[in-house]
Amino acid sequence: MRSKIPEHILEVLMSGEMGHCDLIPSGSNYTFFTTVTDKSNNGCRVIYKPKKGEATLWDFTTGTLYVREYATYLLSEELGWNLVPPTVVRDGKFGIGSVQLFIDYDPDENFFTIREKRLLEFLRVCVFDIIINNADRKGGHCILDTDGYIWAIDHGVTFHSDLKLRTVIWDFAGKDIPEWITKDLKILLNRFEEANGFGDKLYQLVEVKEVRAFRDRLVDLIDSPVFPSLESYRSVPWPLL
Repeated sequence: MRSKIPEHILEVLMSGEMGHCDLIPSGSNYTFFTTVTDKSNNGCRVIYKPKKGEATLWDFTTGTLYVREYATYLLSEELGWNLVPPTVVRDGKFGIGSVQLFIDYDPDENFFTIREKRLLEFLRVCVFDIIINNADRKGGHCILDTDGYIWAIDHGVTFHSDLKLRTVIWDFAGKDIPEWITKDLKILLNRFEEANGFGDKLYQLVEVKEVRAFRDRLVDLIDSPVFPSLESYRSVPWPLL
């Protein structure tokens, strides 16, 4: 099933006028719920995460979380997996930050409530988290929209050069990664060095060593297409939701 997102949505996200920003109280970083509306009166609700509102972390470079949100969207699109809601980087009420389309979703649903009936749909999410080195895949970061489509959100702590994988999705540990997924990874790797391709874009967003580590993870999964095993409690985020 493919999500129904208007084709013009990226233009609206980038050029639309931002409305009043309401602070979302949960979370360690300042995150705002607002709207953007363009001159043609096309509008949408969005999640705005300004650089200024990012908490200082000991292991991630200060002021880079918003570009990591954007990088994960670009990767999702490059793979053709449509996992991450449309996201742009732009100026807003509180300065530059990421602006992501708000997805109407069922707040009672999350990875733990969805997985029993639709576990195979999380194969891509699991592989995605491995290659982006997601340090915080909580159950509540997998949402079910009103059309029944599964989205992955909250990707600020990704693309670190050191191993940081922390996730609740360990259902496939030790199992082979299906060929239909590794096929997409191979296509991504083959295109990685192309001019103006994903590799060039990633170099503009994160550190060189982080881009190289990303490529290494991609190559490792292609060469050895097996889901990693859960080695310790440090590999699971807290809280789980």
